Amino acid sequence: MKLIIGLGNPGAKYAQTKHNIGFITLDEIAFQRGWTFNRSNFESVYAEGMVGTEKVILIKPQTYMNESGRSVRQWLDYYDCSVEDIVVVYDDMDLPIGKIRLRQKGGAGGHNGIKSMIDHLGTKQFNRLRIGVGRPYENQSVVSHVLSPFHKSTHEEVLLSVKKAADAALYWVEGHSFTDTMTQFN
Repeated sequence: MKLIIGLGNPGAKYAQTKHNIGFITLDEIAFQRGWTFNRSNFESVYAEGMVGTEKVILIKPQTYMNESGRSVRQWLDYYDCSVEDIVVVYDDMDLPIGKIRLRQKGGAGGHNGIKSMIDHLGTKQFNRLRIGVGRPYENQSVVSHVLSPFHKSTHEEVLLSVKKAADAALYWVEGHSFTDTMTQFN
């Protein structure tokens, strides 16, 4: 079993914000596979299906970004999964819009959702799929930046990065190692 976790904030108010690029990517995977987010458990909404012989669950924690790890910990405990069976998809201001980067470990880098993941998982070593959202404009706060929608002029780059991130996650669940997935998509 593989768990793909998208980080974001619940509700229509946040749906198209940069901070919700993890949710948006999971929506793309669900669309490609014909899955529906029609279930809820462990403080999250989820969709599930099969990729080959592998059961895959797409998880959108509904705890708000800063407590994402709480929901994920419940999933891991219930299914007795290890951190090697997850990939966390989230926004990264250190990457330009349109870029993705896969890593297997690291710090939170100021990202409160990842800080929560590290706190609840008890490790910095878990698969990550970071999607670039760029830096704030001059005189714009970080919070204002990540909680605002993408500018219309970046629409194409955003779509391409979401598609590439979805392809990378699916490549991984098809049975490729995360190291191989990093080689293919970084």
